[in-house]
Amino acid sequence: MRITFTARHFKSSSRLKKHAENQVAKLKKYYDGILDVEIILDYVKQEQVAEMVAKVYGTRLAVVEKSEDMYKSIDLAVEKLERQLIRYKQKLQEFDKERITPIV
Repeated sequence: MRITFTARHFKSSSRLKKHAENQVAKLKKYYDGILDVEIILDYVKQEQVAEMVAKVYGTRLAVVEKSEDMYKSIDLAVEKLERQLIRYKQKLQEFDKERITPIV
């Protein structure tokens, strides 16, 4: 899994970058077919925005979270991306089961 990190309108600390990468690395246990993850952190007025785009085989999963703290935004975005990955994985498993059933 390749991780791309971008900070817009501010200079990110190495601690913040490390935290974001560690959180995203945990997604591997939910679905191992993740090809690429883009982490985009941004300041918009008083809100701190964390945007994550995960590219998996066949589709892209995108998440945007806003809060007053960048660490909290990252954590919320990762949680939302976990739910999307789990849903995507279940959808793939159901699709495989449908294809295997014999035609009567």
